[in-house]
Amino acid sequence: MHKVAVITGGGGGIGRASAFLFANEGARVVVVDNKCVNGRDVVHTIVVNGGDAIFVEADVSKAEDVKRIFEVTKEKYGVLHILYNNVEICRRGVDGPVTEITVEAWNQILGVNLMGVFLCCKYGIPEIVRSGGGSVINVSSSAGVIGVPNCDAYTASKGAIIALTRSMAVEYAPRGVRVNCIVPCAVETPMLDESSRKDPSFDEKEFLSTTPLRRFGRPEEIANMALFLASDEASYAVGGVFVMDGGVTIT
Repeated sequence: MHKVAVITGGGGGIGRASAFLFANEGARVVVVDNKCVNGRDVVHTIVVNGGDAIFVEADVSKAEDVKRIFEVTKEKYGVLHILYNNVEICRRGVDGPVTEITVEAWNQILGVNLMGVFLCCKYGIPEIVRSGGGSVINVSSSAGVIGVPNCDAYTASKGAIIALTRSMAVEYAPRGVRVNCIVPCAVETPMLDESSRKDPSFDEKEFLSTTPLRRFGRPEEIANMALFLASDEASYAVGGVFVMDGGVTIT
């Protein structure tokens, strides 16, 4: 691949799997995370295996942190070809119906999930354009396309990401930047534990029995889709919403 990729939330779950996969394919990877130990561990693993990666600690809901991501990337590599907006938070028990969620919780969840995408695109897309074009990959969720109770802030943020993806795709495709979106669901990550398994009302056996593939997804499966969208093989994919959910949203 030999491209430079910024991956937010690269310290764990899908982001971790993606960082390893991108590096294995020859990309120079900027791992962004707010957890230093996780992010540095990913970078260490990549480097000791012959890859090229750096870690940037950042809170993507803060403009100054996001600016620094791309300043460091430019200083280290000089170019940027891929922006993978993977980081997200889901706060089950704090999120909820709009009549019950606090303003603070609403702002926090949308701050990371939606503001984070906005800020990374605001400061990252100009660098991609300057580098001759490339790919932006946003991450939504099945909650962005179907109704999910008790998580209105998360749902709102994920639906907005799909709409923003399409709008940015129209805006920036003529300038050589392809913007697409992945819609995962029920992937074996720490967030699955936080959003579902820790919920007393979640019946894992019943959920899987109604999922067409009858299993949870693997982080590597989502990473493979991200790699495709980042690659030149996806050169005609613009504004796409690529559902990777084992069939959850069609049942």
